[in-house]
Amino acid sequence: MSSFRRRLLLNLLKLSDILILLAALIITSWFTLYKGNNIPFVEIFSIRLKVINFIGLLGMLFLWNFFFNVFQLYRSRRLDSGFSEWKDIVKATSAGMVVFAVLGIVFRISLFTPLFIAVFWMSSTALTVSFRVMMRVVLGKIRRYGRNLRFLLIVGTNQRAQEFVHMIEQKKEYGYHVVGYIDKNIHRPEDKINLLGTLDDFSAILKKYIIDEVVIALPIKSSYEDIQGIVQQSEEQGITIRHLSQLFNTKVATSRAELFEDFSVLTMSSGPQEGWQYLAKRMIDVIFSGLLIILSLPLMVLAAAAIMIDSPGPVLFIQKRVGYNKRIFNLYKFRTMVANAEGLQKEIESLNEMDGPVFKIQNDPRITRVGKFLRRASIDELPQLFNVIMGDMSLVGPRPLPVRDYSGFNKDWQRRRFSVLPGLTCTWQINGRNQVSFEDWMKMDMEYIDNWNLSYDMKILFKTIPVVLKSKGAV
Repeated sequence: MSSFRRRLLLNLLKLSDILILLAALIITSWFTLYKGNNIPFVEIFSIRLKVINFIGLLGMLFLWNFFFNVFQLYRSRRLDSGFSEWKDIVKATSAGMVVFAVLGIVFRISLFTPLFIAVFWMSSTALTVSFRVMMRVVLGKIRRYGRNLRFLLIVGTNQRAQEFVHMIEQKKEYGYHVVGYIDKNIHRPEDKINLLGTLDDFSAILKKYIIDEVVIALPIKSSYEDIQGIVQQSEEQGITIRHLSQLFNTKVATSRAELFEDFSVLTMSSGPQEGWQYLAKRMIDVIFSGLLIILSLPLMVLAAAAIMIDSPGPVLFIQKRVGYNKRIFNLYKFRTMVANAEGLQKEIESLNEMDGPVFKIQNDPRITRVGKFLRRASIDELPQLFNVIMGDMSLVGPRPLPVRDYSGFNKDWQRRRFSVLPGLTCTWQINGRNQVSFEDWMKMDMEYIDNWNLSYDMKILFKTIPVVLKSKGAV
């Protein structure tokens, strides 16, 4: 596509977003201001705007365009999934709504009521997402007929390059046409690929063929100088450069490109500690923990009273535990053992019934009479809801271990369990607790981390309820 046509389409896209903003404002104004007065919808178009209102509208348009640019909604998204674009739209409209709400409070704008903000956010988001979906469908059909194409040159003929080309050829709606390959050496005939030449022919190929983008699939370690030369020549001619960026053979970690000020970095992470699902998880933690604290408060008061009557010592047992990325925090439990239980542990180490570094005994002699009941009913864990509120723990996650147990870990892969927030319950709790070997316990934690999503958390929470009621595996 020519540069002029691309700029034209981009400007049309920006114009469509302005029209969507105006449509959302009209819908919201009618719904919040005029619907209750039985004023017909068409009457809203006869309202005269004051100068101050017109200035405010221009300010909203400027902010709208600013946030859509910040969240890169005007860059080429051919290779992005629809979900990725919709997520960025929600982020952009949400950021805009927050600013509008703040401006409404600071400047006392009577129009920006909570209802107005909510309806405007929903209508603008829904209209923008709907328009972008429709645009994807239309552009996809156009590209399938060979229009609106971008021409690719693939640098490298390895398996990764050919897999990428196979994906491109399967996804006709992306609108890419592979011109051919170049590589260091002439390929073998059995590869059956369209090799245009070697790396030395790169400049000549750019002159001869229509090339919109260059995709580099060479191994960076052995081809750094060659890649640098290709990047410089492409940059000089204004050609987009893409690099198949699996620089390292990670088994679990996923990688993404990020920008830190002026530094472009490749981030690899193996823990689900960010993104909208994690934010939703945190909100669920706070809301549900708060409700559970309120509902269980009478039970906690009774438990505290029973502990005080049963044996001397504090009501709460506070222990240093290893949390997120090995941060140490104070874990709260109702005391279920004699006051000096930790000091007595060395005397009964030989009775440990768990393998690995963990210490647990079915009939621990240090447990008090009330403590035995509290453990069997899992009431002793209730104070950990305050740990969840404070952000040291989550409702669902690998159980936090004492510093003493962590010191006994002898395999590095097991320490990945600390890459997420510890929790009140996890797969270990619903699969036998102390009846499970330490090795299987750690594997369950890895399975949870690798397959984490919100629905998985909900499933574990619901499965925990019958396990607690039956006192299955509790010590």
